[in-house]
Amino acid sequence: MLGPTPTLIPHPRPPYQPKTNKGAIAAKFLKKRMLTIKDPRRKDVVIAERKAAEEKAKKQVSHVDQVSSSLFFKYNTALGPPYHVLIDTNFINFAIRNKMEIVQGMMDSLYAKCIPCVTDCVIAELEKLGPMFRLALLVARDPRFERLPCTHAGTYADDCLVRRVTQQKCYIVATCDRELKSRIRKIPGVPIMYIARHRFTIERMPEAYGDPKG
Repeated sequence: MLGPTPTLIPHPRPPYQPKTNKGAIAAKFLKKRMLTIKDPRRKDVVIAERKAAEEKAKKQVSHVDQVSSSLFFKYNTALGPPYHVLIDTNFINFAIRNKMEIVQGMMDSLYAKCIPCVTDCVIAELEKLGPMFRLALLVARDPRFERLPCTHAGTYADDCLVRRVTQQKCYIVATCDRELKSRIRKIPGVPIMYIARHRFTIERMPEAYGDPKG
């Protein structure tokens, strides 16, 4: 015969324990231990950092561009006949389109002897433009034009012209390019020659008799 059926005794249920995020508790604990900027214990550190920043700012030397000795306020005393005129690529092209002779047009505008100056990068730009601009290339190689050698890399003429007139204030820049004219206007004491109404005109120069009205 089988014995009596054993009775099952239920085990006591463990007490409920809510889940805790140990990472959040640790971060909260570390945050309490960190010093804030307003903490009085950090005052000495803040003062030391400010002093170090002030000393570093005093040691930094600000770069100041040297003003040319030929400038009297905004007036350029280095300009005078014979005038040396730096010619841009598009100025030659515009002169050819308007059927104007460059040397004679400059003399009619300034009432003085003018020496057109062409840089190596301007010649290189005209050579790159191909056979359509060979007439402009022939004009740029006129023996009456003074050839200026370039030592910079590349053949971009605008930067070359801006660099030359910044260093040497004895030039007039002849260009019809709006962007280049806006860059030249930021340099004091450098006149600009351009073509308007089928004649050479000049700005920023009291002796510019050829400047059109209006």
